[in-house]
Amino acid sequence: MNTHTPGVPPITEDDIANYLIQTPDFFNRHAELLASVQLTSPHGARAVSLQERQAEMLRERIKGLERRIMEMIRHGNENMLLTERLLALARTLLLVRAPADLPERVLEELRERFQVPQVALKVWAVADAHRTEPWAQGASGDVRSLASSLAQPYIGANAGFEAVHWLPEPDRAASLVLLPLRDTVETPAFGLLVLASPDPQRFAAGMATDLIERLGEIVSAALSRLR
Repeated sequence: MNTHTPGVPPITEDDIANYLIQTPDFFNRHAELLASVQLTSPHGARAVSLQERQAEMLRERIKGLERRIMEMIRHGNENMLLTERLLALARTLLLVRAPADLPERVLEELRERFQVPQVALKVWAVADAHRTEPWAQGASGDVRSLASSLAQPYIGANAGFEAVHWLPEPDRAASLVLLPLRDTVETPAFGLLVLASPDPQRFAAGMATDLIERLGEIVSAALSRLR
């Protein structure tokens, strides 16, 4: 039987919800309704009381919070480990006496301490004493322009960058970091560091760049001795 009054808009579920929100004492005055409300459990087709359904929702919310806390702890532990590795890298580079030994020491540290499968490095605008070194040659004008144009590291898929060919096995580079080396954010780059992995998710677009930027600052400061 249709009880709708012509010319009067029908009451919607939103109207009912808004009324209950705006009338918080409704169930105080009609407490008997709480006991009679029956809801469907998300864990089966059985009917449960409103209190039971609220308890289930609260348990699910607690589980979700627990998962988020565990994820935060995991990321915190990973960041702490990376920070310790950065400090160890800085100490190692400070102890290198001969500037010409620095590029190979950087690559060695990244491969072994940071477990990066492939790394490559080119430095330009170096002092005359270093111009014949392999790491001081092979960076084209396009690569130098790209490095200087990067306001922050490039992190993501291998899009066919020229610098990828510096790697020992460029065909196995699925994800990359292109890390420009410079004195300050405002100055042109004087080098480019390439990190690569066959795992497409190792260096995924959207990941945080803070620690990678700190890595660039440490390496840039160390390699500035070559200029």
